[in-house]
Amino acid sequence: MKLTILGGGGFRVPLVYGALLGDHAEGRISRVTLYDTDADRLTAVARVLAEQARGVHDAPAVVATDDLDEALRGPDFVFSAIRVGGLEGRAADERVALDEGVLGQETVGAGGIAYGLRTVPVAVALARRIARLAPHAWVINFTNPAGLVTEAMSRHLGDRVIGICDSPVALGRRIARVLGADPDRARIDYVGLNHLGWVRGLHVDGRDELPRLLADPVLLGSFEEGRLFGPDWLRSLGSVPNEYLHYYYFNREAVRAYQDAEQTRGAFLRDQQEGFYARVKDPTVPALATWDRTRAEREATYMAENRDVAGAGEREESDLDSGGYEQVALALMRAVARNERTSLILDVRNRGTLAVLDEDAVIEVPCLVDANGARPVAVEPLPYHAVGLVTAVKAVERAVLEAAETGSRSAAVRAFALHPLVDSVSVARRLVDGYTKVHPGLAYLSRP
Repeated sequence: MKLTILGGGGFRVPLVYGALLGDHAEGRISRVTLYDTDADRLTAVARVLAEQARGVHDAPAVVATDDLDEALRGPDFVFSAIRVGGLEGRAADERVALDEGVLGQETVGAGGIAYGLRTVPVAVALARRIARLAPHAWVINFTNPAGLVTEAMSRHLGDRVIGICDSPVALGRRIARVLGADPDRARIDYVGLNHLGWVRGLHVDGRDELPRLLADPVLLGSFEEGRLFGPDWLRSLGSVPNEYLHYYYFNREAVRAYQDAEQTRGAFLRDQQEGFYARVKDPTVPALATWDRTRAEREATYMAENRDVAGAGEREESDLDSGGYEQVALALMRAVARNERTSLILDVRNRGTLAVLDEDAVIEVPCLVDANGARPVAVEPLPYHAVGLVTAVKAVERAVLEAAETGSRSAAVRAFALHPLVDSVSVARRLVDGYTKVHPGLAYLSRP
């Protein structure tokens, strides 16, 4: 089996390769092709992977290339993990938004819309290329905003593109551990869009254990989301939200914290990763150990401003042990390649699962996965508070897709103006002006 990673010089690629090293079953991935347009990053990541593979007799072979056609020659799976504009682009997305007094997070609010406008045209071009050169490959999308990008690619790849995110599985595993349940035996009732979902039940041996958690303020306050949102709010909702909903439920506090921060998250990661890639250019520097230290700092500082707002303190070791998106990807590949039926929370086309959205809207829900791909399972209807957010954000995503397809500036303005975290059409217009100034790639927004 062959795997191609688009964005193969990305910082998190060693997580995927590490998961592959632990898979020794028949039909495993035997060759990994890394594709990237940045030769220095490719070289650095290839060094980390080589050190990971030392002593593993059947480690997948690694090939690095900057030739996209070569990378798409015969893969069984294609991972899309691109970052259009790099972390410099993310830092600019955040700063333009914060200067207008609105959220600049990578996937939520104005920053997420800007990132989508930059990324969708590139992702669509890749989808068309894959459809032509590797029509039988399964595409697993890591690229953020994951739900939006998966929907854009699905218009050309159909159900052969599946989006993944580690947030839902990490949340479910944390809840299971708090309840004393085996995370691998728990069935999670989760529903929403990418970075906009809620755990509404956690079933162990046919019994929903979530009410027990919601009734116990001590248990509720003992894990990351409980500390982030507060036990009273979780009990009021009757569910446990994905951590990204903190940006919605505590928006004013989050914006203020991000404005007061010494630097944005994107700027922090930019500086951190530039340091990593620069250090490992030196062949005497141990690449894997340097990567491990950098990754640990990255994880420990994740959503630090939100935790400060909530008084949640530093992340605990148990909160960091999420299972990771690489484990979701490995489980997905195993299920498809070996017809090992399993259940995973994935980003797939709606297919009637949520009545408030159309058939082709990509949603994030539990799916049954086998050799035929991923199929969403039936879920209970969304409560009204969730319907409002889900439909509003899906309308924003559709406006982004329209803008990317047509080059319409008015569609881009509509995307910003309709988002629940942007409170003014005038602000939306200034955001479009600001982003087109700092991102030459948005010059395509030239039509009225």
